[in-house]
Amino acid sequence: MKEMLSARELAFGSLISIEKNRRYPNIEVDTVLRDSGLGEADRGLYTRLVYGVTEKKMTLDWIISGYSKMPPEELDGQVLCALRMGIYQISYMDRIPEYSAVNETVGLVAKKSRGYVNGVLRSFIRAGCDRRLPEGDGPAELSVRYSVSEKLAGKLISVYGKDAGKMLSAMEKPSAVGLRVNTLKISAEEALKLLPQFKISPLCGNVISGEELGQKAREGIEKGLWYVEDPSSALAASAVGAMPGELVIDTCACPGGKSFSMAMDMQNSGRILSLDIHANKLSLIERGAGKLGISIIETGQRDGRDPIPEYVSRADRVLCDAPCSGIGVMGKKPDIRYKDPDEFAKLPRVQREVLEGASGYVRKGGTLVYSTCTVLPEENGDVVRDFLASHPEFAPDSGQWEHQFLPHADGCDGFYFARMKRIT
Repeated sequence: MKEMLSARELAFGSLISIEKNRRYPNIEVDTVLRDSGLGEADRGLYTRLVYGVTEKKMTLDWIISGYSKMPPEELDGQVLCALRMGIYQISYMDRIPEYSAVNETVGLVAKKSRGYVNGVLRSFIRAGCDRRLPEGDGPAELSVRYSVSEKLAGKLISVYGKDAGKMLSAMEKPSAVGLRVNTLKISAEEALKLLPQFKISPLCGNVISGEELGQKAREGIEKGLWYVEDPSSALAASAVGAMPGELVIDTCACPGGKSFSMAMDMQNSGRILSLDIHANKLSLIERGAGKLGISIIETGQRDGRDPIPEYVSRADRVLCDAPCSGIGVMGKKPDIRYKDPDEFAKLPRVQREVLEGASGYVRKGGTLVYSTCTVLPEENGDVVRDFLASHPEFAPDSGQWEHQFLPHADGCDGFYFARMKRIT
């Protein structure tokens, strides 16, 4: 019989895998939880440890360096991982007693290393759990305090000035779980009767928000009553304005959340063509649509830069949710925190090409929406303005046609959308 591992043992193994094998945390967590056999509380502990330690890795290493005789970069990989887990539990998880955090962490490593791990953790506790974090608002200080690469901190400072620290601080706080209610089956008010701990999002009336995804919420996902989506993302889909009976094309559709949201706006009447360059991901849309009871979505593999000839100038509405750096959602995807902004340098060119391709589908009088989950202007407004300058047949739509959501100002993911109309 296969031995059942504890939540901490599983988290320890996952963190080592993420570090050693460059695994994406969300894929690692989903894979492990699927076969873990953990109960509700232990699932929560495992998830919190994996995401929390990954999110605060640079901060944790700074703290460790103040109490360890050896610098973090010279420590054995398993020892460093254990110390990160121990410091994280002691410093950031109020409900875990210090003795439990120490004893359980020490037990994760080989016997020869237990004395060292125990000594570092005990030293941290004797010092009053003093993190000794640097003060100041420069890239180096923000990098340590908020556990992001120094280059990324510098990039955000160059764009947002002193608000960069506020943004990073907002991304550190546990974000609310957003559930887009499937209005084909249930209203938001009816959903709240099933999930009384949730509330309707002030940003989007079809999204309910709660502190965590409990068992009842997960059961509702399985029944197709709702699915996980941040209010800012739902608003980007809502900006398309999809109406019953229309032809709508989603050019970068996977994993499908915005296609689902538009189908609900259309009351499952009309036609949505959900396209993506990654054919292996289209099954996510198909399974999701089936669970939600959506029948108007058709999927297809297509590079967004190359519109399908038979649909050129035919669509009533087109959504171009372009590939981006993802800076706006790094609070939920901690691996993004450690990226070098130089890696994003080629994205605006790709985004312009994808937007150009998407525009080919729009009929005269139709709507084109460009969206991203980033907060960097060169991926957002700069791309849109370049497009409008070279495409006089398109113009900004009436009203608030452009919006940048910011975590510290709006209490949601960092998201951008611009709504344009084809006028000739």
